[in-house]
Amino acid sequence: MKHQVVVVGSGPTGLMLAGELALAGVDVAVVERRPGQELAGARAGGLHARTIEVLDQRGIAERFLAEGQVAQVAGFAGTRFDLTGFPTRYPYGLGLWQNHIERILAGWVEELPVAFHRGTEVTGLAQDGTGVEVSLADGRTLQADFVVGCDGGRSLVRKAAGIEFPGWDPTTSALIAEVEMTGQPEFGVHKNPFGIHSFGRREYTIQDGRVVYADSGPVAVMVTEEHVGAGEPGLADLSAALTAVCGTDYGAHSPTWISRFTDATRQAATYRKGRVLLAGDAAHIHAPDGGQGLNIGVQDAVNLGWKLAQVLHGTSPESLLDTYHAERHPVAARVLRNTMAQSALRRPDPRIAAAGEVMAELLGMEEPRRRFAGMQSALDVQYDLGEGHPLLGRRMPDLDLETPAGPRRMFALLHTARPVLLNLGAAGAFDATPLPPAVQLVDATYGGEWELPVLGTVAPPSAVLVRPDGYVAWVGEGTASGLAEALGNWFGPSAAR
Repeated sequence: MKHQVVVVGSGPTGLMLAGELALAGVDVAVVERRPGQELAGARAGGLHARTIEVLDQRGIAERFLAEGQVAQVAGFAGTRFDLTGFPTRYPYGLGLWQNHIERILAGWVEELPVAFHRGTEVTGLAQDGTGVEVSLADGRTLQADFVVGCDGGRSLVRKAAGIEFPGWDPTTSALIAEVEMTGQPEFGVHKNPFGIHSFGRREYTIQDGRVVYADSGPVAVMVTEEHVGAGEPGLADLSAALTAVCGTDYGAHSPTWISRFTDATRQAATYRKGRVLLAGDAAHIHAPDGGQGLNIGVQDAVNLGWKLAQVLHGTSPESLLDTYHAERHPVAARVLRNTMAQSALRRPDPRIAAAGEVMAELLGMEEPRRRFAGMQSALDVQYDLGEGHPLLGRRMPDLDLETPAGPRRMFALLHTARPVLLNLGAAGAFDATPLPPAVQLVDATYGGEWELPVLGTVAPPSAVLVRPDGYVAWVGEGTASGLAEALGNWFGPSAAR
């Protein structure tokens, strides 16, 4: 069976990528070893502001907001950041467990022409200059022009492609689980000489900034292990870890699931090798501090999808795919650095505690707070597109525009995942400009300030070229200088108008 793209893994990254490719008219299939989308347990717990914006760019943010708990989720080493006042429609995060995130994303993808091969897994792949052959555990093979590994930190796709995964081995580990308990632990986050541990329930509400857990149901547990663990943990491992930390295991029994995470930190040496690409945890793993992993995986997918589609449609050369690594590798490298720093500050050592107190003092100051809040929420990401206006390479603000068709939000113009040339100067100024077929030309006016996260107010442009992922590829400052080159570099040959 032949597809243009085979996405391996239907976690949040794989689902988002499949949706992006389908919107762009690509024949995409997803291979998932689970028989359905059900996910045992809750796993990751929320969305940061930029991820909510990304979902809004596709017109699906409300699906998540309707089910999640709005909260200030950005933070660094125990210091919480309040994004109130940040120039975004979503100056907050969203508490929403991964099983719900996946379910809602899958519901969106099911509305699009995406094929699923469930209940099987990839056992190998071989590529040549024309495509990739994917071997499945059930004996079938799939043919694809490109394969994208979204299959997690132990990615078989990454290994089969021979992509190196350098980094650092774990120095600490913790167990997370959902179990029934005959005892009653104190809910919340606790510290003791062993490290950090916490108890709660999957079902909760946020009232006046305080988490209020349901009265019944399995208990969610996170407990630091005395020694770095390895392999698949069981109830005996959880009981031993709880007893070492708390003096009791609270009668833990009947686990829904048990998992282990560590502070292992690794990043793929390259995000692309020939016709094989990586995204999400297959490309980068790190400690979960700050809750950034799921979020940057979704953002990887939105960066890659339109580029891969243009290459497949013959609009752009394969070299466009090199910009995926060039743009997303530094973003993840920064996350690896800040999660290593945060996991170090978790260590139960009085000297480390003193360093954490100093860090908390610094983050109480306005400028450091804004910078770190921008980083943790990913609202400050800037791709290196050269020198120019501060907007260049940054996320396009979701402006309230006036257009000939009536009021429009900027993000609404991105719902179809097509690039936008937004003319904010004289109406019709670009009517004679040759444009690639995919580019939407929109005349609009906007009378408000242009404010960017962390940077603040910037000079208003006369026009902007916005990529399908919502990042600015060109800024007009009274002239069309550089526009033709930007259009050609990002979106292929222009058609005469």
